[in-house]
Amino acid sequence: MEDLPSVERTVSGLCLVAKVRGAMDYVTQLELRGQLTQAIDRAERAVVVELTDVSFCDSAGPNVLLGALREAEKAAVVLVLACVPVPLRQILEMTGADQVLRVFDTVADAEAALSS
Repeated sequence: MEDLPSVERTVSGLCLVAKVRGAMDYVTQLELRGQLTQAIDRAERAVVVELTDVSFCDSAGPNVLLGALREAEKAAVVLVLACVPVPLRQILEMTGADQVLRVFDTVADAEAALSS
């Protein structure tokens, strides 16, 4: 059975934190896109995508994140990443996605930057 993704949403100040769990891959990308779009639709100003519990990521992962960024921009919502595991950070660097996506070490760092 695939490690199906889930996105747990919580509101923290002006930010909606979307905690992603499970795999970010070709098989799960449509489900994950839908869940991130729902988070963006519910956000007032900003979404922090928290990635601590991502268990696996292939090349579809950055595409999902970049797609979410485009959706957020259309909705006038800021989208950033936090707590990116080293393997995923390496994929973002290799693909150049780290040049487009803002990455923070912690959710608190992201919230502080977004509230200033």
